[in-house]
Amino acid sequence: MTVRSIIKAAEWALAPETAEGAPAVPLYEAECTTCGDQSRVAEGDQLAPELWAMKHTGLNTTHRTYRAVITSFWRVSPAPGNPLHRGETGR
Repeated sequence: MTVRSIIKAAEWALAPETAEGAPAVPLYEAECTTCGDQSRVAEGDQLAPELWAMKHTGLNTTHRTYRAVITSFWRVSPAPGNPLHRGETGR
């Protein structure tokens, strides 16, 4: 049995997500890699998780490594020239 496929190229655009409810700025948090404790998520404020990590180490002097988690939201939309672009409204 032979399966045939046709793959067509189309242009797409990647941009920050702007839908209602989507954060307009990145979300920042820190996670201690020793115990797994996490800072609160800070919207657009990188300093808050950094200070949390410093305080956490002060309270737990052997906990010295952290995972920085930075989350931003993107949307992929059909660009002009993409057949799906016609059906997009306001994007």
